[in-house]
Amino acid sequence: MTLRITILNGPNLNLLGTREPHIYGLTTLGEIEAMCAERARALGITLTFRQSNHEGVLVDWIQEARESADALIINPAAYSFRSVALVDAMKALGKPVIELHVSNIHARDELHRHSITSSAATAVICGLGPYGYVAALEAAVHLAKRG
Repeated sequence: MTLRITILNGPNLNLLGTREPHIYGLTTLGEIEAMCAERARALGITLTFRQSNHEGVLVDWIQEARESADALIINPAAYSFRSVALVDAMKALGKPVIELHVSNIHARDELHRHSITSSAATAVICGLGPYGYVAALEAAVHLAKRG
């Protein structure tokens, strides 16, 4: 059976490449998606890659992943710091969840330093820039196979 990995991206990540490049770099979300698709092909897995600025949409997609994915990678972005709804949805998933951040949130300002969604994640990757998505994809495959 082919592994299925879902990558979800939260608010403002559609602006990667232009938004605060000194923090997030110049790589666009489209370029990150292309990197992930290429790595997914090499790994022989099915990849779903989505972005929304709306909390409820992300909750719906996490719930959908209960049936459509073997593992979830999520960059909750700003929702990392405030969304109990995402925490609850991630806890209900019952599958490996990797929380991902392009920047090192632990080195950021107080507002961006403490992720509440991390409490529902199997693992957290942060500070690797766009490559963090590839690292998360590799880790998700490992965790999904481990079962």
